[in-house]
Amino acid sequence: MVELMVTLAVVAILAVIAVPNFKDMINSNRLTTAANELVAGLNTARMEAIKHNSYTQFCSNSATTNTSDTLGTACGTSGGAVFVQQTSAKALPVFGAPPELQMPVQISGTFVAIRFHGDGLGYTPGSTTPYSDTATSALADICSAALSSNNHIKVQMATGSIITTTTTTATCP
Repeated sequence: MVELMVTLAVVAILAVIAVPNFKDMINSNRLTTAANELVAGLNTARMEAIKHNSYTQFCSNSATTNTSDTLGTACGTSGGAVFVQQTSAKALPVFGAPPELQMPVQISGTFVAIRFHGDGLGYTPGSTTPYSDTATSALADICSAALSSNNHIKVQMATGSIITTTTTTATCP
């Protein structure tokens, strides 16, 4: 009987230690998955632009950021979706918007809309300079209030084609 009680006590102690760590691991994986979906969308947009030698757009979750031309109108508010321009009046989806982010993972702000040209470089719609994040900006910022550290992943782009992610700790709105 004493051996059974000791075993139960050890199991209880291990459970108390493991459960919070398991929750952190799940939330961290959700955050990473959301960032990876956005990176996949950006890479798909770039490859489709090169393949079709046409414009593609990685959509923002804000209709005004997407603009009101053919690609921007096709995007609407489908943040993370990718559309390729077939004709001046027709755009087709090539990558669906990632599934809705589930709490505690959320978007901090809005995504930047990126329009890729046939050369594979990304621009903000209407710009003639390849898109580059500044030191304080990010193409997309995803965060999780359930994590106390490493709770933000910033998806960034440099010179219109180099995509990176950076993990930081900050307050999640």
